[in-house]
Amino acid sequence: MKTKKRQGKSSKEKTLRAAALIMILAGIVLAGCSSLDCPYMNRVYTKYQLEGDVKTLADTLTVTTSRLTDDSDTILLNQAIGVDSFELPVSYMGDQDEFHFHIKRADGETFTDTVKVKKTNQTHFESVDCNPSYFHTLTSVSYTKHTIDSIVIHNAQVNYDASQPHFYIYFRY
Repeated sequence: MKTKKRQGKSSKEKTLRAAALIMILAGIVLAGCSSLDCPYMNRVYTKYQLEGDVKTLADTLTVTTSRLTDDSDTILLNQAIGVDSFELPVSYMGDQDEFHFHIKRADGETFTDTVKVKKTNQTHFESVDCNPSYFHTLTSVSYTKHTIDSIVIHNAQVNYDASQPHFYIYFRY
């Protein structure tokens, strides 16, 4: 009895493997092309950079704001010490944001300054499949002067890039 040696893959088998490989590659390419470039976090933040004599905050800083729904306070920055900058979120559609800067000195003395930031809001369109987002233009800033000497708008355009400071803030000792 003679046995036939198999001398390689049949042409049908090669065709099926090639077709399967093409389908896998096409699936990978289509999946890559159909992904959306929606930002993971579509909130924008303003960056406050300490300037002047106090370039690093030795005191404890807590920043709060009032919620629009029930007027309760919410903490945006909690007990920051030794910072030279910090970021605060911007409301989506409000024309003005109000922040309360609570400073607690090493001796236990506390002060509160109120900072009001006026801005204009621009709708930012990414895609119909993405959540809406808003960019802003800072128009003015006003503040009380218990521990804050001054605040200057440095970069008025607020978008996803918070690497450059939007405000220079000068604290007094």
